[in-house]
Amino acid sequence: MTGKAVTRHGPPMQRVAIVGCSGGGKSTLARIVGERLDLPVVHMDTLFWKPGWTEGEPDVFRRDVEAAASADRWVMEGGFITASAMRFARADTIIWIELSTLLCLWRALKRMAMSFGHDRADLAPGCPERFDLAFYRYIWTWNRLTRPRLQAALNSQGRHARLIHLVGRAAVRDFIGSLETERRLDR
Repeated sequence: MTGKAVTRHGPPMQRVAIVGCSGGGKSTLARIVGERLDLPVVHMDTLFWKPGWTEGEPDVFRRDVEAAASADRWVMEGGFITASAMRFARADTIIWIELSTLLCLWRALKRMAMSFGHDRADLAPGCPERFDLAFYRYIWTWNRLTRPRLQAALNSQGRHARLIHLVGRAAVRDFIGSLETERRLDR
């Protein structure tokens, strides 16, 4: 669903994958969805990164993602398309947040300025917020280089799941509002 409030039809969301560009609000939305639907939240960055911004071993990371995805209920947010086969295969809902490149870049820079030198809950311990030019370049080129890979992964691995495509900030706000309505209806 694109650019408007989302009304869910079907069973309740139990396994939700949230994807999109860095700086797009995946972690924030995951916390909100987890809270409103009483689902545990998994941040893929906490599975991948080790203290000191050291990359984890790919096989260990893939195994950790598969272990998290094998649970009955979760919200899992993050990029890492190459390690998402199990996450997408098990998800009943995939939420794709799509905001403008400039907005994502602005949010990432603002987050860095506000949290510089501090650990965040959605990152592994020992990985304080920092200025990272390569990360900002990744955001700048995301639509050209990463978006097509995400689209291909969703087409091949996530076709069974309900796709909620939130384009723009208003669509994200409308979706969050719809969660409260759905929670009341599910009771």
